[in-house]
Amino acid sequence: MSNFKSLLIWQKSMALTTKIYFSTNNFPKEEIFGLTSQIRRSSISIPSNIAEGYGRESDKDFLRFLTISVGSLFEMQTQLEIAKNISFLKEQDFNNLYEDSREVERMLVSFIKKIKDRN
Repeated sequence: MSNFKSLLIWQKSMALTTKIYFSTNNFPKEEIFGLTSQIRRSSISIPSNIAEGYGRESDKDFLRFLTISVGSLFEMQTQLEIAKNISFLKEQDFNNLYEDSREVERMLVSFIKKIKDRN
C-alpha cells in the first residue's frame, strides 16, 4: 500500500462522512452546535484516525487508532439513532446511513483482526 488513501476502509469511511454531512444539512439550525456537530465530529473521527494510525510506526499504534475509529463509529451510530428517534432523519435516510456504517464497522473489525493475526 502506498498511503492511507489506498485503504478501502478509509475510502468507505470518507464516503460515509460525506453522506453524513449532506444528511445533517437539514437538521434544525438550533442543533448546529448540538446533535449536528456531534454526528459530524464522530463521523470525521473515523477516517481521520485510520489515516493517523496508518502513519504511525508500528502495528500496535495502528491498532490503537483503528480501535478509536470503531469507538467513533459506535458513537455516530448512536447519534444517528437519536436523530431518527426525534425525527431529524427520515427512516429511509437513517436506514441507508446505518447500513453504510455497518459495512464500515465490519470492515474495521476484519482489518483489526487481520493486523492482530499477522503479529
